[in-house]
Amino acid sequence: MAGTKAGGMKAAATNKAKHGSDFYAKIGAKGGKLGRTGGFAANPELARIAGAKGGRISRRTKKVVATSDK
Repeated sequence: MAGTKAGGMKAAATNKAKHGSDFYAKIGAKGGKLGRTGGFAANPELARIAGAKGGRISRRTKKVVATSDK
């Protein structure tokens, strides 16, 4: 039953029986505490500066304007 909804329910029941009813809360808390990146949420001003830099760097080619010599 691997990969099915029923199999997932059985696995969840087994994990809760073996490791306690708060098994998923505990592993989720561990993952959250291990995070070290912080990201832009920790520094909105840095996010603004980085976004401005990214906006200035265009991936589109520059259009050549043809001029006539009359």
